[in-house]
Amino acid sequence: MQSKPRSFSDKIWLVLKGLAMGAANKVPGVSGGVVAYVAGFYEEFIYSLQKVNKNAFKLLISGRFRSFVRYVNGRFLFLLILGMIISYFSVSKILDVAIDHFPLYVWSAFFGMIIGSIYYIAKDFSEWTQKNIIIFAFGIISGIAISLLEPATQNDNLIFVFFCGIIGVSGMTLPGLSGSFILILLGNYVLLLVDSVNALYDTLSDVFQADFSFINDPHRIRLLKVMLVFTLGSVTGLVTLSNFLGYLLKRYKNQTNAAIIGFIAGSLGVVWPWKTPVFERNDLGEINYDRIGDPILTNYDRFWPESFSTENILATVFIILGILSVVALGKYGEKTRA
Repeated sequence: MQSKPRSFSDKIWLVLKGLAMGAANKVPGVSGGVVAYVAGFYEEFIYSLQKVNKNAFKLLISGRFRSFVRYVNGRFLFLLILGMIISYFSVSKILDVAIDHFPLYVWSAFFGMIIGSIYYIAKDFSEWTQKNIIIFAFGIISGIAISLLEPATQNDNLIFVFFCGIIGVSGMTLPGLSGSFILILLGNYVLLLVDSVNALYDTLSDVFQADFSFINDPHRIRLLKVMLVFTLGSVTGLVTLSNFLGYLLKRYKNQTNAAIIGFIAGSLGVVWPWKTPVFERNDLGEINYDRIGDPILTNYDRFWPESFSTENILATVFIILGILSVVALGKYGEKTRA
């Protein structure tokens, strides 16, 4: 399913979709694959990744670059990945600040977006056979079970980092499974999506200013190695998972869609808006402020809102806006596919 020629505005929209995927991948409980699915380019994304195979590498090694780009749908992948890269240095940082200062409204918007995604994907799904209902229920249970797991401790072993890349990229290829939340469970969220990204940003900034003193900084070099290995793992994961998902979509499309809907529904608990941070305390019951870090990583107790305060009403409005944004994105995706 090679993509049709794209206009300049289509290319801009594709970069923006990459921005949205990158931002979604940063937030635990939200999947970049949902953006691709709802926006109408999920199957093209999976198809393009499947084409990154030995034939593609033969074209690349032989110097047939134009043939390589055409074979892997390179323009599509380049624009999408460009948007994701830009997102990691811009939108994702804005999200950190927003969650720190306006957590209820941000989580409400994402909660609404997930509800909208469930509606959009499920509205045209009519194959609710007994088998698919069981698969759907298994997807919900799996999503909830993953959300209840306790995070591991950080590990910068490069073999483990490579494994994190393979697993963490799942959110881009499997809608409903949050890659960033998986990285939290593996204990390497801060190392891979915060520290390493910041190290790469600082290094690029230094190189631009012709400052190469970072070469003598062992901590920076270690983080750059971690980023490189994580990237290699992510590429490996994208290619292998895309082939697996491509096979499932081709042979078991209805069952795969039922599982995806279940996964997305099961992830709602992770982004439940009404929650309060659980801080680590010492033996005297005092909060250990030195251990308070990234607001995205904070542990929470969830509760049900008990009053119709202005804050809760605004949160409900953000939920509705989240739902409407996904529905609008879905309609745009349908329009581009027509």
